Amino acid sequence: MVTRRRFLGAIGLPAAAAAGQSLLPARLDAITPGTDTRRRLEQLSSTPGDAKRIARDEDFWAEVQNAFTVDRSMVNLNNGGVSPTPGHVLDAMKRDLDYANQMPVYNGWKILEPQREGVRERMAREWGVDAEEVALTRNASESLQILQFGHDLSDGAEVLTTNQDYPRMINTFEQRERREGIRLKQISLPVPAEDDAEVVRRFEEAITPRTELILMCHMINLTGQILPVKEVTAMAREHGIPVIVDGAHALAHFEFDIADLEVDNYSTSLHKWLFAPIGNGLLYVRKEKIPEIWPLMAADVSQDDDIRKFEEIGTHPEANFLAVGEALTFHQLIGGKRKEQRLIYLRDYWAKELRRHERVRLHTSLKPGYACGIANVEIRGVAPGDLFSWLWSEHQIRTTPIVHDEFRGIRVSPSVYTTPEELDRFVDAMRTVADGGLPTA
Repeated sequence: MVTRRRFLGAIGLPAAAAAGQSLLPARLDAITPGTDTRRRLEQLSSTPGDAKRIARDEDFWAEVQNAFTVDRSMVNLNNGGVSPTPGHVLDAMKRDLDYANQMPVYNGWKILEPQREGVRERMAREWGVDAEEVALTRNASESLQILQFGHDLSDGAEVLTTNQDYPRMINTFEQRERREGIRLKQISLPVPAEDDAEVVRRFEEAITPRTELILMCHMINLTGQILPVKEVTAMAREHGIPVIVDGAHALAHFEFDIADLEVDNYSTSLHKWLFAPIGNGLLYVRKEKIPEIWPLMAADVSQDDDIRKFEEIGTHPEANFLAVGEALTFHQLIGGKRKEQRLIYLRDYWAKELRRHERVRLHTSLKPGYACGIANVEIRGVAPGDLFSWLWSEHQIRTTPIVHDEFRGIRVSPSVYTTPEELDRFVDAMRTVADGGLPTA
């Protein structure tokens, strides 16, 4: 639990200072947040109450909402794509950019770059793994492609995934198909999937003697479905098959430890539910597995067993990565369980209201443990693309149209800064369409 003292210490100084590294005096004034931000966040960190009660405490969430500088004339219900960053987190990044720019070869490489280690340590500690197993990347796609391209595969090998995995990751294996002659095999999953054993059974049933790799989502981007990655990984391990886990939408969205999943790797984006600036991701690889995986960009042989080989991307802005520390502190002071319960509350706020309508169908389970803040909803007889366009053009409500061979709808993903009034606007607009179809000019 983050106490008031621990939180104020964390937000007042960057990760390197907490680790005892020296800072140039010229930068000290540039790393102290404004007093308004400090006061609001101090209040949050000391608010009592269990997570479910806090989830309904609009005074608490008003303080969280004030940390974001969003345009309230629009309603962003596509936070599953990318989330706004809290103002003070973005300010921290801007300050580091300015500082680095004064003399990039020294301020950037010698002062800021080493502070990445403090961020690595904090992220590892937060999710229960070793810092030497955590690489800081630019997004989940980069993390996943390190793994997808980094595993050696035999001629004619099969790789197994579902037909609901992220298109970029499917494209990655399809490129290996075209280039190397491997075979991509995709299975179907129930929508929604409320039986973990059935999910495991479908993966295991698709395994053949040529299967050498499995890719699966922790949370499916299309519907918000949470899959049993621990159970599938354990089953695949019995067959000697590595599992690549896509956690792009899961980390900092709902409570879990990576260590508890007992997976060999985990890939995620940090600009979704951790609210870090755009261009941040994380890759976890179990220590003993690091030497088996090639980096996406070449690294020296001396780095073969070093997690940092996966960070070899050439010159890059240090400020982006350091801002992850500020975003992590924001996550901690809210509390992971509180955030999870708030996202469930917001989902249920609109979903339970709309599902009463006979033309509305949810493609996401509302049962505990099978989804969190993301849900997919369909109005029968209305094309998702048309509904998406109308919500945006007429109501300035942003969602995501989803068209899949087995289901279709719009993906709705509010966040901690979303207000009930904004969801009321969404519900009213959806009711209008459910009652009489899309209005015509």
